[in-house]
Amino acid sequence: MHTPTDHDRRQFRNVWVVAEQREGVLKDVTFELLGAARRLARQRRGEVWCVLLGHGVRRMSQACLDRGADAVVLVDDPRLEHFVDDVYATVLHRLVERHRPEIVLCGATARGRALIPRVAVSLTAGLTADCTGLDIEEGTGVLLQTRPAFGGNIMATIKCTDYRPQMATVRPRVMSAMEPQPGRTGRVLVEPFPENASPARLTVLEAVTDARETVHLADAKFIVAGGRGMGGREAFKLLAEFAALVEGAVGASRAAVDAGWVDYAHQVGQTGQTVQPKVYMACGISGQVQHLVGMQSADLIIAINKNPEAPMMKLADYSIVGDVFEVLPAMMKEIRRT
Repeated sequence: MHTPTDHDRRQFRNVWVVAEQREGVLKDVTFELLGAARRLARQRRGEVWCVLLGHGVRRMSQACLDRGADAVVLVDDPRLEHFVDDVYATVLHRLVERHRPEIVLCGATARGRALIPRVAVSLTAGLTADCTGLDIEEGTGVLLQTRPAFGGNIMATIKCTDYRPQMATVRPRVMSAMEPQPGRTGRVLVEPFPENASPARLTVLEAVTDARETVHLADAKFIVAGGRGMGGREAFKLLAEFAALVEGAVGASRAAVDAGWVDYAHQVGQTGQTVQPKVYMACGISGQVQHLVGMQSADLIIAINKNPEAPMMKLADYSIVGDVFEVLPAMMKEIRRT
């Protein structure tokens, strides 16, 4: 697409969310983005459109409407049964050219990171990756996209003033999903698969789900996480014991992972997972911005640290100044007593 003039920009309308589904199930990030899109569309006086690509996915349209979409753009075709980034990118490119959305949002997931950059390049559009905040600039109506920068040491707000659509990938679990409104009405726009699309450069012969046991931090309601203050690998056994007691999961800061005390699958933060538990207990974690990006949306934050001036202690709802190896055993004793 060309650089639009002021007149051209008025032809770009609505906020799009590119839905992500796997094995017939919509991923939570789709609902989170629909909630964010609803707020942005209200500010821009436009609509929320959800793009649903795949095979046998039409039945998911109502779930998108229930969660805030005004319209669902549906391409349901056997050639979209498996996710192939260049094929999906071609379809999405054609849809954007046809309907001219002002804003396009997608989850910053493995699939989203493979898909959206291809579309942005083909459209000559701007793209901000791994956003943690979205807003509309007063006066200009431009999308403000906030993300960590310079290794997470600052939060940068980026805007694309010249090109449309404005595109962003958004980290899962940083936006709040709308409560579903069953039976909410909207339009379903059925679009054909582009027949003149270039053939896929690869063919998926078989899709195999990794059956290995993984750390389900994303679904945990209670996370007890350790940082540099834990002092070593053995100390994480104490965290595991506490997590088992509260039916939670063990998290970690990057410092603890880099030190080899715990596997990367436990890492929370900018280069790890973004989580949104009911309770996040930070043990011996100073609270650098790179870590805070991944857990600051927790409903309740508890921090245990010897240093009362640590950033995490100031962020926490409850701060306990003390030795984690004394505090945690005392807490477990009380929990077992109840």
